[in-house]
Amino acid sequence: MTKRVSAKHKIDRRLGENLWGRPKSPLNKREYGPGQHGQRRRGKITDYGTQLKAKQKLKGYYASIGERQFKAIYHEAARLKGDTSEYLVGLLECRLDAIVYRAKFVPTVFSARQFVNHGHIKVNGRRVNIPSYRCKVGDVIEIKDKSRQLPLVIDAVQSGERNLPDYLDVDHNKFTAKFLRVPAFADIPYAVKMEPNLVVEFYSR
Repeated sequence: MTKRVSAKHKIDRRLGENLWGRPKSPLNKREYGPGQHGQRRRGKITDYGTQLKAKQKLKGYYASIGERQFKAIYHEAARLKGDTSEYLVGLLECRLDAIVYRAKFVPTVFSARQFVNHGHIKVNGRRVNIPSYRCKVGDVIEIKDKSRQLPLVIDAVQSGERNLPDYLDVDHNKFTAKFLRVPAFADIPYAVKMEPNLVVEFYSR
């Protein structure tokens, strides 16, 4: 088990929020941080701490993206003219693993990363196994024929846990999803309050 996968179970408790809104989140039973000191009273958080937490929440939400990769996405967003925080979340939502998760082909964003890595996904008819692959408007994402009857996929498609966003045109009968547009921050169905503006402040210090 990789360090990233083994850590995912602690992310909710460490941040003190049910990041993905899942009913099985350990935070639902233990509303304190992990480890032997998790129940200690936390002191007053500083501005830096608030910005850092906002960054960790956004990174964690997208399957705990590595710092180097996440910072590169921020710098790309900062180079564009306009609202950097809007571009930041837009670029994150263009990731192939994020779209696979949003389309409800898999139950979690972590399983989306693994699902893409294992070669179960095609983009415009071609197999793509890079989770960070940047999808473009109009791209059609589909599950390979041999992978459509996997229990993971069937359970996710039938689950009523999440709604489909309107920037994807999803057909669960054909196991396809068309990327209609890059979403604005207000369009993204985060389960908790995200503050990408604080992430911008963190990196622009």
